[in-house]
Amino acid sequence: MNTAAADCPQQWCTGGACDGARLESLLTEEAHWLWEQLGARADRSGEPSMTGGTTLITAPAASGQRAAVLGLVGNRILAPGERRRIRLDELTLRLRRHGPRLTPGAVAAHAAGRALGSTAAERARQLARTTSLRNLRARLSRDLPGHAPLRPADETWEELHRTGRVARILQHPAPEQLLQTAAEVLRLLPPHGRIDRRLLAFHAAGNPHGLDAGTDLAGLVLAEAAAAGLTTTALPTRTAWGTLGVDLDRLGGGLLTLGVHPDGWHLPARFPLVLPPATLTEIHWPAPPHEGSWVFVTENPSVTTAALELPSAVPVRLLCTVGTPSATELDTLARLADSGWNIAVRADFDASGIGHIRAALRTVPRARPWRMNADDYVRSLHPAPFQPTPLDTERLLETEWDPALRTAMCATGRPAYEEALIDDLLDDIRDGHPNP
Repeated sequence: MNTAAADCPQQWCTGGACDGARLESLLTEEAHWLWEQLGARADRSGEPSMTGGTTLITAPAASGQRAAVLGLVGNRILAPGERRRIRLDELTLRLRRHGPRLTPGAVAAHAAGRALGSTAAERARQLARTTSLRNLRARLSRDLPGHAPLRPADETWEELHRTGRVARILQHPAPEQLLQTAAEVLRLLPPHGRIDRRLLAFHAAGNPHGLDAGTDLAGLVLAEAAAAGLTTTALPTRTAWGTLGVDLDRLGGGLLTLGVHPDGWHLPARFPLVLPPATLTEIHWPAPPHEGSWVFVTENPSVTTAALELPSAVPVRLLCTVGTPSATELDTLARLADSGWNIAVRADFDASGIGHIRAALRTVPRARPWRMNADDYVRSLHPAPFQPTPLDTERLLETEWDPALRTAMCATGRPAYEEALIDDLLDDIRDGHPNP
């Protein structure tokens, strides 16, 4: 039986290599391993015929499979697992006994039932597409106004590659449009002042949700900011956008206050109040009633809820960030300290919480970590948590105020939470100062 070029409707062979060839004795089940390895080599190299050069083959364990290629790859049966480098020109000459134009690539293509070189061809297509997108990004960057706070640089493209962002762009159904819309976002970033994220998204993308968390557009803009060094991937999303002058929501979030209110505000002492970001940028804080007055800052509203139950005679002064503090909230704490208040700050014992404390201490150097040392961490560990969450030690930053804290957290490998110390925290609030 002859297998001719006409039998290759998908053009598996190049140049009619299988025309007049007798392939049945070559395409046996036992010999399939050899053509599979040669086909993989052709896919990688992009050379579908494989008539020159060398390649390395690895013999299978089955004796029948190794015997099936005797005479093609040598005159000695290979040992199980033996690796042998064969010359493709010699293999081509041996195959010509089965067909005048037959090549190793043609046989491998028939064994695979497809044209070879697909991996190399796809790699070439991806390279061409990537180069085209890189050139488009460079042109869009050059067209940005001179006052643009973020201008993607050509050298940061490799950083986008390293973090997988370029692959994400290539997977987008309209990558060119994604780059163009991201450039429009960058063009609209305010050189001074602030802009609401929904308005920015609407003006740039025609959709107020176009920059919501999880969208490719938001991911690309923040990745460009991180590659440019304006933010880092470790920053909370709200903080990263805030660095670019973008507010996620000026009326949502903010600080939960209890017993400490802006100057000129008259509220009951135990009236819990949320100060949204729009308010935080405008308020002024009163001076403390006396030197040495403290304001306590926590991460979790559960501490605020518990503080509401303290005796009415206790002068509670508590702020809660309700999770990750934004740059606006941290600036508010700095202005509170500038007004003469002492600041005691704490958070959960996890990677995010340690990041919160570090950010607060950078912004408010006079602030004191509040029950945030290694002993406090050990006492906070639950003795038998149900399905305990592992600690993300890769994201866990240094704890300069108590280096032993990070060591203990890494050794234990578990987070601990503010609620575990609630009685101690309430005692400090009742006393009006953090425990030394």
